[in-house]
Amino acid sequence: MKKIKQIMLLLMTVSLVTLSGCSNDDDTSGGNQGAASGTLTAKVDGTAYASLEISSSATVANSEQNLIIIASNSDGNAFSFSVFGYSGPGTYPFGGGVNITNAGSYTETNVDLSNPANSTTEVWQAPYDSAEVGSITIIEETDTNIKGNFTFMCKNVNGDQSIKNITEGGFDLTKQII
Repeated sequence: MKKIKQIMLLLMTVSLVTLSGCSNDDDTSGGNQGAASGTLTAKVDGTAYASLEISSSATVANSEQNLIIIASNSDGNAFSFSVFGYSGPGTYPFGGGVNITNAGSYTETNVDLSNPANSTTEVWQAPYDSAEVGSITIIEETDTNIKGNFTFMCKNVNGDQSIKNITEGGFDLTKQII
């Protein structure tokens, strides 16, 4: 898990530095809770979030038994989802008994461009105890695309213990198989 967080942090930092001059003027109207093709959208405690197409993807791995979604924006914020035992369209809960292996997270990275060593990352994760705290639903899957939606509560377990409410989540992402 630590390795995944490090890779995600590296991806977000590189994306932020590379794309800091870009604006996000994607059309976010349409299906999947408003997610434009190639993006992920949500509300984080009521504030709108939209990822960049260049840094958003869905990966089906391990003989198509695992689904990994990573999506970030130019502000250094990102979502990550892992579904183990993935079997195509359906709803996958976060938490609640054996579903503890399915996970969602929201990350905020504040990059100090004058001194990158002073950059900080806060991670809110779900599940954070044995209760079911939300789910991700795959609505449609093709050879090249995955569409769905999600909602969950997540906790900053290594920080201030705050809870974030993630609502109206949707995605329409390019799919890769490894």
